[in-house]
Amino acid sequence: MAEQLSYKPRQGEIPTDPGVYRFRDPHGRVLYVGKAKNLRQRLSNYFAPLHTLHERTRRMVTTASSVEWTVVPTDVDSLQLEYMWIKEFDPPFNVRYKDDKSYPFMAVTLADEAPRVLVTRNRRIPGAKYFGPYPKVWAVHETIDLMVKAFPIRTCSDASYKRAMQSGRPCFPGQIGKCGGPCSMTVTIAEHRAMVDDFVAFMEGGDERFTRELTRRMQEASIAMDYESAARYRDKLAAIEAVLGKSALVLDDHEDADLFGVAEDELSAAVQHFVIRGGRVRGVRATAVDKEIDITGGELIDQMLQRAYGDAKGPDVPRRVVVPALPDDHAELEAWLRERRGAKVEIVVAQRGQRAELMRTATLNAQQALIRHKTRRTSDYSARTQALNDLQEALGLDEAPLRIECFDISHLGGTNVVASMVVFEDGLPRKDQYRSFGIAETTDDTDSMYQVLRRRLAYLDDPNGSDARADAAVVPDSSTAEASEQMPSRKRPRFAYPPQLLLVDGGKPQVEAAARALRDAGHPEIGLCGIAKRLEEIWLPGEEYPVILPRTSEALYLVQRLRDEAHRFAITHQRKKRKRDITTVLAEVPGLGATRIKVLLRHFGSVTALRAATSEQIREVPGIGPALAESIRVHLAR
Repeated sequence: MAEQLSYKPRQGEIPTDPGVYRFRDPHGRVLYVGKAKNLRQRLSNYFAPLHTLHERTRRMVTTASSVEWTVVPTDVDSLQLEYMWIKEFDPPFNVRYKDDKSYPFMAVTLADEAPRVLVTRNRRIPGAKYFGPYPKVWAVHETIDLMVKAFPIRTCSDASYKRAMQSGRPCFPGQIGKCGGPCSMTVTIAEHRAMVDDFVAFMEGGDERFTRELTRRMQEASIAMDYESAARYRDKLAAIEAVLGKSALVLDDHEDADLFGVAEDELSAAVQHFVIRGGRVRGVRATAVDKEIDITGGELIDQMLQRAYGDAKGPDVPRRVVVPALPDDHAELEAWLRERRGAKVEIVVAQRGQRAELMRTATLNAQQALIRHKTRRTSDYSARTQALNDLQEALGLDEAPLRIECFDISHLGGTNVVASMVVFEDGLPRKDQYRSFGIAETTDDTDSMYQVLRRRLAYLDDPNGSDARADAAVVPDSSTAEASEQMPSRKRPRFAYPPQLLLVDGGKPQVEAAARALRDAGHPEIGLCGIAKRLEEIWLPGEEYPVILPRTSEALYLVQRLRDEAHRFAITHQRKKRKRDITTVLAEVPGLGATRIKVLLRHFGSVTALRAATSEQIREVPGIGPALAESIRVHLAR
């Protein structure tokens, strides 16, 4: 492969002004759109020697055949132009957004003569005011049912409204008390419009004004002995409080903000968007992101904000945007958002207090959404079949790997070394066949991998595992619930079932160690590969360069899930082994029972802290006297 691209601009040809650039393929299709404060400085990164580029960036620039740029007056203009071009050309190498689902909204049709409130997924109703999105349709209906008790506005269809106004007879929802529009014949169009304005103002965050006003009117009516009016105000106040109870106060009650939590890995990201108005979460939206080329967290947030507010205007842009990290051009983004809102907008990082707590919640939700995004395909039979076929083709296997076993090594500073084996059959996990191993002596991760695979492969020749049990270097461990079937006295025909593919967590060294174990065990017919986390690249034994699976490949999602599951299982086993080890040591101290051991570990929080503690510090634990504290210290030191 040539080290320089044929279409690289001549030196000095690229301007140093701010602007937007586009990479095109030989057919003229736009592959990637980006912006830069200094075009020459930014584009020079793409034309560095190819071997220095990130793998996915290298794939983009080698697929392209030309690059072009447009100079703009300011950095804010480059933001706008980049957003317009991404929306117009949908470049395959820019980040791709997929809403977690089609979210329902509450809409108020303000352009109508008598506005109505409805549940919709259509964001293009002319003149409509939207609230949400809501995670479930029932949540919107429940909110509307409560709101119309406090602010009785129209809920009937346009056809019912038109028929009622022409005939002079109330619409059917109005007859049963479910519609408070002019079609119910109880209010005029002007009175209804005022009620609609109150409805919108309340939903935008004007909580205090309405609760204060209704409380005052209820008290005045009660003093005047107008108990019927007082009861109506009481019911409206109860309806408002019920709505507020559905959206807990998370920030100051004057706070209008949008908060974004992000979870990401090399190829994907998930964004959790909390819409906060009047200090309360009024809507939640989850978005999945596919990343084609390597981008930083700041660049991801930059493009995320452009997508969120590219078409927003006025109050749809909040006064404050809370993000996990500031993008490099946050000042230009603030100016860009200020143009859309018509007032000051600030982009901030949640560092402490309620905002930081809410950011942790949003990030946790984003992490769960990322897991869902990466595992959702496994429930689709056709997607699983495609993944196995793609894997067979990419790795050059003779048949599709219907049974895949993945191995991972875990340790704490070289101590308590354990290994995990997870099994996927037909693209689905078989947790009853997971195994875990404790490794007594090892030199490094490659040696550990060799030992574990030799132990596992011994079962292919001896289903009862007698030969494997004679090898004292690796001892299977049954401390985890998922590995409960690995007791030595039990025959394991499923454990003896040969895999079509062995997957190891690691790069070339781990793969070569695994290949040596296959040769020594006499099973070269089993397929083998490893996945290196840094670039999500697939290594084959004896190969100089890795296999790069496409980002959207079903095979890559399957391999990632296997690796992540093996890592999770190994970590879980390793932590339990550490806890069991220290508990066993402490149990040998005379006078120290299970209850006091539990109190000790809870008090110090970690084994390291307990080992470093003095007798005086150990004596501070309830129930531990001077003599017992000294015994514990001496025993741990020994």
